[in-house]
Amino acid sequence: MKKLILIGRSEAGKTTLIQALKGEEIAYHKTQSVEYKSSLIDTPGEYCQVAHLGHALAVYTYEADVVGLLCSAREPYCLFPPACTAMCNRECIGIVTQAESSDGNPERAKRWLRLAGCKTIFFVDSVSGKGIRELLEYLNTT
Repeated sequence: MKKLILIGRSEAGKTTLIQALKGEEIAYHKTQSVEYKSSLIDTPGEYCQVAHLGHALAVYTYEADVVGLLCSAREPYCLFPPACTAMCNRECIGIVTQAESSDGNPERAKRWLRLAGCKTIFFVDSVSGKGIRELLEYLNTT
């Protein structure tokens, strides 16, 4: 499996997605530092939300084969600027989390991720399992 780093704001669902990808029980866990979990790298949302911490994300992307930008379907705005994936020398994919949330707008999140530069987009819901198999297949075949 290719090594995947997950980047997104706090509560976007990075840690929960890792639990779902590994087949673990879903339990809330606040990520306080960069955590390596076999071929998955979990990053704190603050690294994406605080400008002077963002440089750390650029460094950690070199540890991965694929960069996953996460945007929750429930988010009222997107932190990723247009064409930001152009700065990364790794494959970047978009992951819309909480895709089955009744108060979410997954299509809007998809548009934001496209604007950021993601060509491949996955819709996942870690609680229901939607999209988990497809994302795993992608990581195992590319």
